[in-house]
Amino acid sequence: MKAAYYDRQGPADEVLIVGDLSEPEPGFGEVRVKVAVSGLNPTDLKTRTGFAGAPMPFSRIIPHQDGAGAIDKVGPGVSEKRVGERVWLYKAQAGRPFGTAAEFVVLPSELAVRLPDNASFEVGASLGIAAITAHRCLFADGDIRGRRVLVQGGGGAVGTAAILIAKWAGAWVAATVSRPEQETVALEAGADLVINRHSEDIAAVIKKATNGVGVERIVDVDMANNIDIDIACLAPSGVVTAYATDDPTAKLAMPFLKTMFGGYAFRFVFFYSIPDEAFRTAIREVTACVAAGAYRPAIGLQLPLERVAEAHAAQESGKVVGKILLSL
Repeated sequence: MKAAYYDRQGPADEVLIVGDLSEPEPGFGEVRVKVAVSGLNPTDLKTRTGFAGAPMPFSRIIPHQDGAGAIDKVGPGVSEKRVGERVWLYKAQAGRPFGTAAEFVVLPSELAVRLPDNASFEVGASLGIAAITAHRCLFADGDIRGRRVLVQGGGGAVGTAAILIAKWAGAWVAATVSRPEQETVALEAGADLVINRHSEDIAAVIKKATNGVGVERIVDVDMANNIDIDIACLAPSGVVTAYATDDPTAKLAMPFLKTMFGGYAFRFVFFYSIPDEAFRTAIREVTACVAAGAYRPAIGLQLPLERVAEAHAAQESGKVVGKILLSL
């Protein structure tokens, strides 16, 4: 099969290889998926580059956790009825060397989720890490129907997913962006209010839009730098959830009394440590959101597998707004 892989960590154009490898065979409880689209995420780059000094977990890696395609073979313990089923994939390379940047991928049956008939493989490959992380950030502290939500970083993959899911769930949503093209993506995702973080006073705009009350939930791509703005935007007993940082040495400081008097709470979400029950809930509800036609991710770049190094470089640049996908 054709696959993208690397045998050592380093820059994309130096270590990523596209070549022929043996087709994998499913074992007990596993399915084999003929991949149509592979989805790229920041975590894939961190594994390839050794973020925070992490070593190669395997001697050879086919990258990418997310993807979509059709099951073409099942292992013992899996119903033959699943053959031919259109699926979206998550955690494809978690704890395993081979992910979705290949014509075929083998993974546990439960990690291949039936894709609603109305959804394209591009939508399916855009779910995974972004949608599940966004769901956890939004719902870890209860229902958000009728609540006010602020998404700090509404132009990113998780931020856009948070807007889409929050609107589907019945929340009022504001989002911050840095560039006009991000504003377009956030508005198309359904944000009720979009704030340019460079030219507007975020807290003042939020307080005006909420009649001085603030928001009950904040989903934040960079809490360490945004903490003072977040606190200024929160309603009493509001919650801020952080899911990312690009700085492994980042530290978080906050005003103690103001935070205590407001009854604020702070949560941290890491995709790979989300509790199993929360994962199951997220998968069920994200799939329902897709089936309802409410999940419309922005696709920023789609390239053939042969240009995987270019796709990784585009993800690292931070200039592409929307999901980066590879077609197989």
